[in-house]
Amino acid sequence: MKNRLNDPEWKRAMKWFYRYLAKYKWKEAVGLVLVTICAVLNIINPKIMGIIVDDVIGDGKGISERMGILPIAVALMIGCQFVRAVIRLISQWLFETCSQDMLYDMRDGVYRSLLQKDFSFYNRNRTGDLMSRQTGDMMAIRHFVAYVIYSIYENVLLFVIALIMIFSVDWRIGLAMMAVLPISAFVTYLQSKTIKPKFMKIRDRFSSLNAFAQENISGNRVVRAFAKEDYEIEKFDVENAAYRDAELDAAKVWTKYVPIFEVCASFLTVILMLVGGIMCVKGAMTLGDMVIVNSYLWMLNMPLRMFGWLINDYQRFTTSVVKIYTTVSEKPQITNPSKPKNEKKIKGEVEFRDVSYKVEGEPILDHVSFKVKQGETVGILGATGSGKTTIMNLICRFYDVTDGAVLVDGIDVRDMELHTLRDGIGLAMQDVFLFSDTIEGNIAYGDPDCTLDQVKWAAKMADADGFISEMPDGYDTVVGERGIGLSGGQKQRIALARAILKKPAIVILDDTTSAVDMETESQIQKDLKLLENETVFIIAQRISSLKDADVILVVEDGRITQMGTHKELVAEDGYYRTVYEHQLGNLKSQTA
Repeated sequence: MKNRLNDPEWKRAMKWFYRYLAKYKWKEAVGLVLVTICAVLNIINPKIMGIIVDDVIGDGKGISERMGILPIAVALMIGCQFVRAVIRLISQWLFETCSQDMLYDMRDGVYRSLLQKDFSFYNRNRTGDLMSRQTGDMMAIRHFVAYVIYSIYENVLLFVIALIMIFSVDWRIGLAMMAVLPISAFVTYLQSKTIKPKFMKIRDRFSSLNAFAQENISGNRVVRAFAKEDYEIEKFDVENAAYRDAELDAAKVWTKYVPIFEVCASFLTVILMLVGGIMCVKGAMTLGDMVIVNSYLWMLNMPLRMFGWLINDYQRFTTSVVKIYTTVSEKPQITNPSKPKNEKKIKGEVEFRDVSYKVEGEPILDHVSFKVKQGETVGILGATGSGKTTIMNLICRFYDVTDGAVLVDGIDVRDMELHTLRDGIGLAMQDVFLFSDTIEGNIAYGDPDCTLDQVKWAAKMADADGFISEMPDGYDTVVGERGIGLSGGQKQRIALARAILKKPAIVILDDTTSAVDMETESQIQKDLKLLENETVFIIAQRISSLKDADVILVVEDGRITQMGTHKELVAEDGYYRTVYEHQLGNLKSQTA
């Protein structure tokens, strides 16, 4: 196995973590100073107990004359315990607030990083996996900052202080106590080396379980529609069992090593009883010294018992840091140019100049060229998988072309500032996504500061105002996740209204009217003609949606095979006329 300390990925992950922790290093430092004071105060009570045994009780003679010391000693012990309690309370509050503040910053940073990722990143990563980074992994880091850091420091400090104080009492019994150190150190090394891959497997299984649950909860209507509840439960049980087995596999490690630490801690008591007892009998050590050493014994026992658990917590922490860092450190392929060339607002002229696009060597678009002037309406027709949506994705620069160039206002989109480009595009996607918000909030998503009148205007343009107004709460109606509670046509019209509200330079409608009736579609087409200077791209399967476009592109197998107006394309042999005749024939048969 590769040594973790020499692992470059581990080092980079730790540096990334410490950048967040560094902001609160002084708070952590003050907390550790208080922990140090608290640990040092542990010296006092055993010393007082030793004095009471030797000087107050002694040989039992004249004890009444020495009893005056006892109230002072007891008061000092109680006062010491009270001071320790107050200091511990303050230190733990510092560590807890530090952990929560740091976690806030880290969550915010990770979320910002996720929002900057491109489509290819989300194509490779499941939502449940990414959610586990923000939940389980974050909590492991918070636990480390709030508890493990000071606990490791405190236990090491207590162990060292106890050894020093025992040596100060009698160096011989101190050496006897140190006999367990080599064993403890070796067991610590073995457990640390063995447990790391186990926790990595736990995080992987947890991510997989989380992803499975998220996907099936989101798709519960499909599961019910196909009566596949039992089938999905069986699949979930497999994931659940894999996670349980991973946890038990890790548990086998600490159940193997933690008892060794317990034995070592118990062995210290045996050493004290044997060695210390013999020394007391022979007069080499007083009974008070024996009491002092016994009082310090817990300061040796507790760290030995805690080492196994703290190693587990530390390995959980490092595994989680590496997992999160691996996610956020992945650089997006689509980035802003260092010196953008575009203006603050785009106008809407679009040109594809010999564009080709491939995914893992598979051609999606092949030498596509066309030019659209500002204010024109472009229709795009083609079979499923022909590359229609890819053309729109390249305009928005969700992906970069493999060859050629996509130009907006005469500028290559790769040289444009991403926010300016996308802010100037109103996109109604084929897969409609609505947030768990009011209808007004969903329509106003692109411009949250807009007025209700502007929202209603966009809804009327999308022929959505009618059904929205009929709802009990109107525009304040809350829709469920992904628009649950609305029909497919209603969701499409709200998505269209959301795109129009921005008053963008380019409007892209990706099969947006597929779920509406012909009358509604006709009204939407009339309303879209009222848009001024906007360049409109309409992807559709219905000829009725495209026939009024200024130019229509026919896409087949990633190539533009036909280009022209509706009248021109109907007049020539090709895919467009075939679709036209097929749909017209269906229309005639329905009206016959």
